[in-house]
Amino acid sequence: MVNTTQYGGYLALESSAVSLRSYEPLLVPGLLQTEDYARAIITEMRSDLAARQAEALVKVRLRRQELLNGEAAPKLWVVIDEAAICRNVGSAEVMQQQIEHLIRVCEHPRITLQFLTFEQGAHAGLYGSFVLMDFPNPTPEVVWVENLTNSVCFEDPKDVDRNVDLFDHLRARALGPSDTQRRFRELIKELE
Repeated sequence: MVNTTQYGGYLALESSAVSLRSYEPLLVPGLLQTEDYARAIITEMRSDLAARQAEALVKVRLRRQELLNGEAAPKLWVVIDEAAICRNVGSAEVMQQQIEHLIRVCEHPRITLQFLTFEQGAHAGLYGSFVLMDFPNPTPEVVWVENLTNSVCFEDPKDVDRNVDLFDHLRARALGPSDTQRRFRELIKELE
């Protein structure tokens, strides 16, 4: 079954998931964005919004991050493509703060962060970002995919299984967590 839905549906699913696996080829995922990075992304991507509307979305994004620090925090596993880090968002200072934040995120006990380098070449994840969400039984796992005009939640086990396989493929090609943190530290030095 495929459901098209809006942001509110995503937030409801995200807040009830016990684990999230996310792949991002172009942006730092919302749950890991700093305030300035989120503001720069939202302002650029949603130029149709008034300043106060964009700021409201920034606040929602930051509130979402509180989910990661609660008692019932989900496990989060993220693979970020190098393109997401090399793309200048906002300014060099915004990017430096964002990468420093990702270095700290690497220490979070419920978060696994991996970096997929350009050296890995072309891969199936170039199709785009997705989030796999696991829920307490008996609720099935789902895949969330979004684009400019809508979001789609896939519930069919075949769709979910294809994305699970893809995520496993991407994480196998990405740097491990400790090498990811090391690489982020190297990127900080390059920005200085």
